[in-house]
Amino acid sequence: MIQFFVERVKFSLVGKKLLKKWIAQIIEARDKECGEINVIFVSDGYILQLNQKTLGHNFFTDIITFDYTEGQIVNGDLYISADTVFANSLKYKQTYEMEICRVIIHGILHMIGEDDLTLVQQKKMRAAENAALKKLSVESIKCILKNDR
Repeated sequence: MIQFFVERVKFSLVGKKLLKKWIAQIIEARDKECGEINVIFVSDGYILQLNQKTLGHNFFTDIITFDYTEGQIVNGDLYISADTVFANSLKYKQTYEMEICRVIIHGILHMIGEDDLTLVQQKKMRAAENAALKKLSVESIKCILKNDR
């Protein structure tokens, strides 16, 4: 089961059904099963505090993935800073919706075994993100958020 939550940030997600179907499709394409996945949208302050407390990092990030996958069952929590994703959308000249989708699938890819520590892994991760994003139409992506920004 995939669930979405919002903590201490102004954020409105309207395309939950579409995102759930897409995430499950990506997981199943890797011969895995979708278990319990929580996607939690938070503020920069919240993610900084979480980053400091759990990873010992004193910087902002767009996502922190807690992977609880057991065998073929994909489980985990994705903490996504809606603030940082918005800033990154401007920086990389992407729509906010597209950047949200990229970050979500980035976390899912971590849970299904992808990593991005080396340059080779980063290229593979980006290719996997792009392949996953191609499964969503531009019209679908535009319908994911009620963009208040």
